[in-house]
Amino acid sequence: SGLIGRSWAMVFAAGGFKVKLYDIAQQQLTSALENIRKQMKEMEKSGVLKGALGAEQQSALISACTDLKAAVEGAIFIQECTPENLELKKKIFGQLDLIVGDNVILSSSTSCLLPSKLFTGLKHVKQCIVSHPVNPPYFVPLVEIVPHPETDPSTTERTYALMKKIGQSPVKLTREIEGFVLNRLQYAVISEAWRLVGEGVISPTDLDLVMSDGLGMRYAFIGPLETMHLNAEGVSNYCERYAEGMRLVLNTFGPVPEFSGETVQKVNQALSEKIPVVPKVLDARRKWRDECLTGLAKLKTQMKSD
Repeated sequence: SGLIGRSWAMVFAAGGFKVKLYDIAQQQLTSALENIRKQMKEMEKSGVLKGALGAEQQSALISACTDLKAAVEGAIFIQECTPENLELKKKIFGQLDLIVGDNVILSSSTSCLLPSKLFTGLKHVKQCIVSHPVNPPYFVPLVEIVPHPETDPSTTERTYALMKKIGQSPVKLTREIEGFVLNRLQYAVISEAWRLVGEGVISPTDLDLVMSDGLGMRYAFIGPLETMHLNAEGVSNYCERYAEGMRLVLNTFGPVPEFSGETVQKVNQALSEKIPVVPKVLDARRKWRDECLTGLAKLKTQMKSD
């Protein structure tokens, strides 16, 4: 019932589903339910609450439970949101494996642990899948659906259909791969950003501006492949025009950075001047980020309907 669990609960409730939030500490659950109700009321007030139901109705769909067996009774879909710790996740899936039937889907929110590490050896492995959200899931709709080698295709299809039904934007990976897709793309960008700052080519503040006021502007609506398509007379034409230049630049990329030493200090100093590392300030900036994402989501929905 942490940040990701609460966000998932809100997403499922917005889709009209009954949700049971499980945790080992009652106080944690009480706090989570209070936080969810507060967030929903605030979003309803500002007109950004998802779904057809009101905040009170959605809140009423979410209950809490400290008994795992009681929590999953009658469930059609279980979304695990424990900390990113392999042994902890394996433990909870081992417990679930003993008490669930043959129809429920067992899904993990992991951002980097491979399904084969999580689910191998489970009796219900065919029902297991990774549904990796983007933080925060309520405001960023992408969900990466990653199967275990033994996952039944129907598990993938049912998970995809459920994510569509609750208003998320699911994508299906055909097989597992380290970092899945979102983090592979993200780490590639971070890696080159780190090298450029570390080599003194650009300041950390200006580097972020290149993304927020440059690439990010179009990437909010179209991906890199469609960008290629539109920046020439189709992808084939783009490759004819720019392949040589791209290879020339890509061949100058350095090794994978260590993410340590002077560059850490340089980047940390620049970001700390802009956003001091104080809980109150960080929380205010996260809230601002979420408000921006909410506004962008509204704009995208409006543009699609137009």
